[in-house]
Amino acid sequence: MDSTFTTVNAGARLDRLPASRFHKRLAFLIGAGMFFDGFDLFLAANVLGALTNLGFSNLQLNGYFASVTFIGMTHGAFASGWVGDHLGRRVTYQVNLLIFGAASVAAALAPNMYFLIAARFVMGIGLGAEIVVGYATFTEFLPPAVRGKWLGILGMPMQIALFLGAFIGLLVIPTFGWRTMFVIAAIGTAIVWYMRKNIPESPRWLEQQGRYAEADAILRQIEAQSGMTDAPPIPASAAPVRNAPTSFKNRQFQLRVFVGSITLIALNVTIFGFLTFVPTFFVTGGLSIVKSLGFSTLMTLGGPVGGLIALYFSDRLGRKTLLVISALITAVFGCFYPYAGSGPLIAFIGFLLVTALYVNSTCAHAMYVPELFPTDVRLRSVGFCHTFGRIAGALAPLAVVPLFTNYGIAGVICLMVGVLVLQALVIWTLGIEPKFQSIEALSAMTAPASTRSSQALSAPEKRA
Repeated sequence: MDSTFTTVNAGARLDRLPASRFHKRLAFLIGAGMFFDGFDLFLAANVLGALTNLGFSNLQLNGYFASVTFIGMTHGAFASGWVGDHLGRRVTYQVNLLIFGAASVAAALAPNMYFLIAARFVMGIGLGAEIVVGYATFTEFLPPAVRGKWLGILGMPMQIALFLGAFIGLLVIPTFGWRTMFVIAAIGTAIVWYMRKNIPESPRWLEQQGRYAEADAILRQIEAQSGMTDAPPIPASAAPVRNAPTSFKNRQFQLRVFVGSITLIALNVTIFGFLTFVPTFFVTGGLSIVKSLGFSTLMTLGGPVGGLIALYFSDRLGRKTLLVISALITAVFGCFYPYAGSGPLIAFIGFLLVTALYVNSTCAHAMYVPELFPTDVRLRSVGFCHTFGRIAGALAPLAVVPLFTNYGIAGVICLMVGVLVLQALVIWTLGIEPKFQSIEALSAMTAPASTRSSQALSAPEKRA
């Protein structure tokens, strides 16, 4: 405990800053890791299609591959939450890069499918940690007036990785083979790890730990980069009141964990019970591997498009409304998808479906779930929600294979539509609205969710 300070007003000082080159640099450094996380995660769809085509794998082993990915991500999400809240955000997001970078090298050298499945489990540990730590850490640096916009920007690298991973796979896999995809991921991860060595620790977390001098030093650096060196100090009376340590028995806290968990369960079932298998569905339906990769690449272009839509509307409609609308629109396109015929039309309908789905995904992963929780338990809480999401993601492929075998693509779509409707109902009835509210205000858990969702903005936040 630092006896020189009693508080540094980290939240108030960060919230009064304009978006600056500091925020741009931080977004780039965290976003670069998110890009290769997404590249490594989403390359599975194209790789599995190629492995099936080569006879290196089959539909059942592909299901195991997808499932162990999420078993690993479950462990990574849960562990990173505890490590991040106890040892800091900075340590956690460097360790996870090392884990999935090293595992990517092992995957590229896999002699058989069983070894590749084992490497994918280790890779999943790092992948699960990156998603939890990246978004939650950036949330703690952003002022409320622009938090939705900048979290949307941070979500873009992963959506771009969805498309570029598919596009690079289309170019690389038929010529150089599937192993090259893992080599690309490993090299990119190593570069980003080196670039992120000097990334700062969260001042909000340091203040919660009583490390006031360290928090103040980082805040001064951020203020200097933001042109706020001459700003007057914030009076203690004007600073947000620090909340008491969060109790896991608090009913509002438990409710938020439930809402966050259902949100991520629905997304994981939809994305990894459907998108991961799209090339395999096409190949099984008689398309060549090149056509399969081409159709799935066009569909995945909806990833970055959906991310841009989420970025634009998150602070206009609000996270809660945007999540509900995007979930229902995704469900509607999902109902049309099995009856779109074949050829370009099914790829186009698939593009619209993926676009709506990634509006939902960007808003949920990058913005909504990290905003639900107080700083002292943010990573643990987000990690806990991701743990449930990853368990659902691990089980989804095991459900998809018999559904597809017995009922075709329509059976898979029914599963997807059901979880999306559930997500929309839970968020609409139980969720809060975080837009334009400070992290400290969102951390207060005394008011019922129904009243907090319409909490009025403070005057400074309205002006911002």
